[in-house]
Amino acid sequence: MMQNEIKIGINHDEKLLIVDGSNLLFQMFFGMPSRIVNKNGKAIQGILGFIGALIRIIKMTCPTHIVILFDGEHKNGRTELFADYKKNRTDYSKVPDENNPFSQLKDIYDALDFLGVKRVEIAELEADDVVSSYALKYGKDMGIIVSSFDSDFFQLINENVSVLRYRGKNTVLCDAAYIRGKYGISPNRYADFKALTGDYSDNIKGAEKIGPKTAAVLINRFGNLHDIIINAEKLAKPSIRESILRNAERLYGNYKLIKLDCKAKIPFDICELSYSYRGITTNEVLAGIGLI
Repeated sequence: MMQNEIKIGINHDEKLLIVDGSNLLFQMFFGMPSRIVNKNGKAIQGILGFIGALIRIIKMTCPTHIVILFDGEHKNGRTELFADYKKNRTDYSKVPDENNPFSQLKDIYDALDFLGVKRVEIAELEADDVVSSYALKYGKDMGIIVSSFDSDFFQLINENVSVLRYRGKNTVLCDAAYIRGKYGISPNRYADFKALTGDYSDNIKGAEKIGPKTAAVLINRFGNLHDIIINAEKLAKPSIRESILRNAERLYGNYKLIKLDCKAKIPFDICELSYSYRGITTNEVLAGIGLI
């Protein structure tokens, strides 16, 4: 159950809200009940949903700093590790505007600029990598909330870092207790867990015969993916033992794809991300950029 304000960290006076902009764009564009047009016939449902959700997230989290990160259109370095990475996703360059969330992205950028919220389209790597750099760089000194449905961010969770899954009144704040309750592991072992089980959304295949429960048992017994693999011969169940040994190279590759670090360059220093919400509404924002 959500409160009016989400409490996070150890009574930090400062709190950074990091929004996975592309994730929220898709959620709002496809999650709105119908196509909405303004008086000029321009479709605005994605913009309306995005800004409305962002303002509600800001009210929930009461951040002192905000940054919104979008994935840019460029080659993904992770495909050099695994050619089929995210190959199951739609190519929106071939999708007409009425079904294309990117058709409303420029107006979302204008709305964020009007709000005074820093945003950037990541030109190299993925937005995930920059989110990780922010969380790992500033997470020791301030509370961090990552707003996204991308489960890769679960690996960043600690006493100061949480992941927000926005669903209006059904919004969930994922902390360490949430990860332990849902997966039976600690957050810092989530990359090992996901390497074993795979991730359909990113087209990453795990090891056969290893589902979430088995992966959690293995992690809690051996500690991490590497130790699971080098100790696979000790496993009593033949199907699990053979699956790990047969897929060892793939599992190491999965881990490299999934594991987040702080190597990505951050586009704004924390001092540039200060933000104070002053009660502006979604309609006022859209009116301010001439959409209503």
